[in-house]
This record gives sequence, structure tokens and C-alpha cells, in this order.
Amino acid sequence: MQRLSATLYRKVARPACDVFINHRGIDTKRNIAGLLYDSLTRNGVRSFLDSKNMKPGDRLFDHIDRAIVGSKVGVAVFSPRYCDSYFCLHELALLMESRKRVVPIFFDVKPSNLRVKDNGTCPPNELRRFDLALQEAKNIVGLTFDSSKGDWSELLRDASDAVMVNLMEVEEERKRMKTRV
Repeated sequence: MQRLSATLYRKVARPACDVFINHRGIDTKRNIAGLLYDSLTRNGVRSFLDSKNMKPGDRLFDHIDRAIVGSKVGVAVFSPRYCDSYFCLHELALLMESRKRVVPIFFDVKPSNLRVKDNGTCPPNELRRFDLALQEAKNIVGLTFDSSKGDWSELLRDASDAVMVNLMEVEEERKRMKTRV
């Protein structure tokens, strides 16, 4: 997986967010993505969810890319129509390229059913980039949830806990790195 270029790091300022929530809005904004954002915010975690952190006039890619690069942990909420979205795949690729900790949530979809689709509008190099990111994310231990049978409160608790644990581990890694220098 390619590393995020130093130029992009210099280009984007660090936003005020700890967690970036990557999701397909049509599938998850009004349920798990929104609920997770609210839960994390109540617990003092600065989270980024496009519908909560962006306003009319914001430049979409600039704002989202800054939030991803500045975040400590990403949450990728995979859903049945996730791979239909260029934006979702771009965000996932940037999370993976910037070597963020990612907590996958497989919401009403099995990891084996997630595939990048070539609808003829995306250049081949982007398709490869998206496919590499998706394959990498599918190999990370995540949470699975079937909305027809699952316990929503349990999913929200487990997802919040997973994010908090990953945030603490990232902070511990940063402290260890500082003491080495």
C-alpha cells in the first residue's frame, strides 16, 4: 500500500477530530453512523461525520481529506451499497494510505461480498487504489451486524468500546515514540 505523500501532509491542516466515520449515508447515516457519532461525542471524543461537521460552502474533498489526515482512528461502516460510492472508497483509501487505525463495522454485509465495481467512470489507477484499500480493510478484525436480528445497543456499545480502545492504543504508541526521540 502506498504511503501518503509528504506534500499532502503539508497541504492539509490538522482538524479538530480524533475519529473519522467513513460510511455510505444512504445506508447508515440515520442509524449506526449517526448513533456512533452521538455516543462518541457524549464521551468527549471529537468525531467527524460529514452531515455533522460540514456546512454549505465547504469544499467536499478538502474538508474530508483534512479530517482523515488529522484523525487518529477511522471507523469504516461497510454496508450493502458502500462500494457503489466513489466518496466512500476514496475516504477508505486515504485512511489506509495514511496508516490510520481502522475499526471496520460490517453492517448488513459480509466482508466477502464487498467488491470494487468498475462502472466505467473511474480511472484504472483509482480502481486499483480502491481495491487495495478494500482488501486491506477486509483483513482487519471488525464488528459484524445484521440489522434484522442484531441488538442495536450491543452494537453501539461494542463499536464505541472498540474506538476508545484504539484511541488509547494510538496515544500510547505516540507517547512511546516521543520517549524514543
